[in-house]
Amino acid sequence: MGTVIITGTFVLVVLGFGNPLHWLAAVALLYVYVQYGRDTTTSSSSSSSSSTPPPGPAPTTYKAYRARRDLQTKWERRYERERGR
Repeated sequence: MGTVIITGTFVLVVLGFGNPLHWLAAVALLYVYVQYGRDTTTSSSSSSSSSTPPPGPAPTTYKAYRARRDLQTKWERRYERERGR
């Protein structure tokens, strides 16, 4: 999709040497692509699950891994208790 937009913009710029209105169309095309057409999967996946935070960086030591795992278990137990199972 991005290749088509870039090619279309290039054609409009080349045509713009005869008619400046084509340059405005090229700018409008790029604006619409940047605002609405790029990477729509990111917005849909970020809104799908807002209750759980994204995972942080991987722990470098086993001790850090255990601490993070224990904290995760603590929060899961608390969540289950508040939900009433």
